[in-house]
Amino acid sequence: MRLFYFWDRMEQLRKIAIIVAGGSGTRMGSTMPKQFLELAGKPVLYHTIAAFINAYEDMEVVLVVPEAHFAPAQQVLNCFSTAPAVTLVKGGETRFHSVKNGLQQVQEKSVVFVHDGVRPLLSAALIHTCYEAALVHGNAIPVTDMKDSIRELQGDANKAVNREWYKIIQTPQTFLSEQLLPAFELPYDPLFTDEATVVERLGHRIHLVVGEERNIKITRPLDLVIAHALLKG
Repeated sequence: MRLFYFWDRMEQLRKIAIIVAGGSGTRMGSTMPKQFLELAGKPVLYHTIAAFINAYEDMEVVLVVPEAHFAPAQQVLNCFSTAPAVTLVKGGETRFHSVKNGLQQVQEKSVVFVHDGVRPLLSAALIHTCYEAALVHGNAIPVTDMKDSIRELQGDANKAVNREWYKIIQTPQTFLSEQLLPAFELPYDPLFTDEATVVERLGHRIHLVVGEERNIKITRPLDLVIAHALLKG
């Protein structure tokens, strides 16, 4: 019965990727926002959008950017040989408010991916994994293992903790719209660091899936160098 329900939903639900690209170039040491920097001959944001529209033919993209970035965002879209199905939406004061603005484009039951605009290297396989897991569990959050030793600060003291208890969170954080939309009706809380924390506030259990080491977030110059190398590889 559950398998039938899974396949039935696959046929009916829309796929909507909300790509949040509101960053600046501060940590990159650049006057240009990092999402518009060149990566392998195209803007970083081009690669991010392309990953989603290439993963599923019926993928719809909602691109959330500051109003001041509408012109460069349109230039990114002009890089595609065929105009993709992308809706530009004005960003908000925080990530929470930006995602909330993007969710206004979700008018019917959907699987919604929320993704960082500066994570351009995710694969179609990861998008498929998140989609299929969200159909079964209601949500899917990609994570990777911690490799470094970590310590917990306790006032002036600190102690070692088991890194096996912790995971590194990635995007696309993926949800059934019936989980995500009501969650974003909650009042804003500074503790809402990502979409999973918002959905969790409503009592939903968060389902983790295996992320990808190459799904890096470009925030500093070294990240751009690594991304170039990974694309060449």
